[in-house]
Amino acid sequence: MSPQLNAVRIGVRRGWHEFVIGLRSPQDQSFYLLMGVGALALMWFNRDEPMDGSTLTLPQVALPSLLAGIVVFSIVIGPAYALALEREDGTLLRSRIAPYGLHGYLVGVATLTLASLLPLLVILLGGSALLFDGAVPNDPGRWGLIGLALLLGILANLPLGFAIGSLVPRIQQVTTWGMLPIIVLAWISGVFGSMTGLWPWVQLLAQGFPMYWLGHLMRYGFLPEAAVVGELYGVWRIGPGIAVLAAWTVVGSALATPLVRRMVRRQSGAAVTQARDQAANQYVR
Repeated sequence: MSPQLNAVRIGVRRGWHEFVIGLRSPQDQSFYLLMGVGALALMWFNRDEPMDGSTLTLPQVALPSLLAGIVVFSIVIGPAYALALEREDGTLLRSRIAPYGLHGYLVGVATLTLASLLPLLVILLGGSALLFDGAVPNDPGRWGLIGLALLLGILANLPLGFAIGSLVPRIQQVTTWGMLPIIVLAWISGVFGSMTGLWPWVQLLAQGFPMYWLGHLMRYGFLPEAAVVGELYGVWRIGPGIAVLAAWTVVGSALATPLVRRMVRRQSGAAVTQARDQAANQYVR
């Protein structure tokens, strides 16, 4: 086995091992249950509320957008925090020792992030199928598109998390550099509501990012054909959505990896010690 493939195998094993360990902890179990059950409860208490005078109910409309939002937030913020934290504690610096150690590290972070999505997806999809009529499709073709949209959405947004984590000076700035822009992007991309009332230039701006297209494809997969009236321009744009997500995957991967490699090369033992001291001083204060 080549050193590169061996690094990837080690990264996958490391990420899965960390996920299994976390899954056994009461803290992670509480997080999954609170997030998943909380979202289901919110939809349950509003299950009979019609949306915009249509025959669709809130759970039917909210589920695809909720899934898209959870995927994007998890895929971007999780790796960003991991890179910023492990840069300060020296983990990234140590990854340079092994052949293709940085590749293995990034694969491990990606594996952990992807695996951490599974419990929430299972709770939300399984619970929605049991509780809400018509919320989950029964067409295998729709499920195939949903799976493709999730895969491309994850791959398109993952480099954003790596880029943010490599650019922020300190871990405390991940929130302002990562969380706030993602919230704004979710708002203008129709995750929290309709986009039809936004300015045309804002609508065009949102369509340049993967979050809008992930939400669009998820709505196509979950909602009936008649729901197209609520989409921009009144049509389903499956081909352009897949193309934009694929383009973000290719371009993002090509740009994020050199950014992380450059950040690691600039690290030194002295920089790690200084970051630890600054974090300790801030904690004491």
